[in-house]
Amino acid sequence: MSLSAGRPTVGEVDLGALEFNYRQIQKRIPEGVKLLAVVKADAYGHGAIPVSHKLEKLGVEYLGVAIPEEGVELRRGGIKTPILVLGGIFEGEVDPFFRFRLTPVLFRKDSLKLLSREAEKRRKKVRVHVKVDTGMGRLGVPFNLWADFLKEVKRFPNIEVEGLLSHFSMTDQEKNYTHSQWRAFQRAVRMAKETGISCPYLHMASSAILTAFPSYSANLARPGIMLYGSYPSSTYQPLIPLKPVMTLKTRIHFLKSVPPGTRISYGGTFTTKRESLIATLPIGYADGYSRHLSNQGEVLIRGKRAPVVGRVCMDFITADVTDIPHVSMGDEVVLMGKQGREQISAEEIAEKINSISYEVLCLIGKRVPRVYKE
Repeated sequence: MSLSAGRPTVGEVDLGALEFNYRQIQKRIPEGVKLLAVVKADAYGHGAIPVSHKLEKLGVEYLGVAIPEEGVELRRGGIKTPILVLGGIFEGEVDPFFRFRLTPVLFRKDSLKLLSREAEKRRKKVRVHVKVDTGMGRLGVPFNLWADFLKEVKRFPNIEVEGLLSHFSMTDQEKNYTHSQWRAFQRAVRMAKETGISCPYLHMASSAILTAFPSYSANLARPGIMLYGSYPSSTYQPLIPLKPVMTLKTRIHFLKSVPPGTRISYGGTFTTKRESLIATLPIGYADGYSRHLSNQGEVLIRGKRAPVVGRVCMDFITADVTDIPHVSMGDEVVLMGKQGREQISAEEIAEKINSISYEVLCLIGKRVPRVYKE
């Protein structure tokens, strides 16, 4: 797709970079550990179906989504790989798990009974993964109730426990707490075996932990943000090389010369101090370009940085391009990604808006078409 066709704002997704990151993660984890690639939130804004097709070709063991609707979308998009619904079962949402071959994460007794009744009615067995809370404090069977929950699971012959999982809460802080969570998970697995539950998948490690503590990967690791070329924190950058998968780009839509003292955009929060050349760019907060980047953000034009000036609007932003030689209408503008020797990362944007790279990527909306290249 050419940038000259229609509105030129696109998210260019490099599937070759995705493969590079996947291979780097494989190198990081112990031999024999398989990967469950997390593709929730539309693959962190990259497009769940094309990304999942690529991961399928790479031989990924499992895909992870947050809610059943995301799993249904993948199945309708032709994905055959097993799909784990990490968020569990919501009220009355049992049918998709059977109809679209989705595997639920269980941690509630009512969900267990509901699923078992449906499986019995359909004369089928259903595979599940059971989650224990080892210290995240969010989802999972509380550790003090774990033994009772396992006994309850054993009462239902239509429920087949395929995996046990938990979730680390820390990234690069408090190693002792991370270690205590790992020990708790090992105890939980032993308790399951003592109850007669032995399953092929044990998993707990996300991007941060599989990088910092690869020995805690169990036999199935769950990379998310690192697949897309971003780091959970700067601590991990020296440990594993990654390539950003998405470049967010557009073109100059309008260019005008203005005198000193000209106010730019809503509220006049920026006033020119000299004769200036102002470029209007067709992207705004409706596309996921944060309003917090008003008078803070930068863009790349002709390999140089230009400041975002004035408030970010719903559909447009303005940049001061006075210091960029030979700038002209239609020039390519990179808002996130590389151009020449310069690069604006998701992490850099996140720091400016007091957020994290996960949010920066997920904010890029459906109004921005994704263009895929190998």
